Amino acid sequence: MHAMATEFIFFDAALRDRFIQFAAARHIIAGTRPDAIEGDVVELPDDLGDDLVDALEAEYETLMDEQMALVEANEVADARDVLGVNVTLPDGRACTVRLPAALARRLFASFAPEEIHELVGAVAASVANPVAGPLCRDI
Repeated sequence: MHAMATEFIFFDAALRDRFIQFAAARHIIAGTRPDAIEGDVVELPDDLGDDLVDALEAEYETLMDEQMALVEANEVADARDVLGVNVTLPDGRACTVRLPAALARRLFASFAPEEIHELVGAVAASVANPVAGPLCRDI
């Protein structure tokens, strides 16, 4: 799950570019690639210090709030009204879990981006490797 802190997805090019400029102002070179479904993924180096990661995640959260405002302003209840959370499955494959915007807004109101990644990653891992039997048992 190490790569989660270094990949950020954007559905708006202007917000993506602002994030890249934010990183560049901190001497961080960002790469971009198109997401398999929609938007762009911004990739950052893996060896960033905790303070830089915290600053980048705070900026990303601010930009996602703006993204949500754009979605609300531009689309009423469209099927594309989603937010993607990148996770790495137990077998090493990366995938994007898409969440309805209303649910994503509620998550962002209560959790930090890192916590959302951890939560969605745990659900994805459980789906990828289901465990039969009762919940109350030794793992």
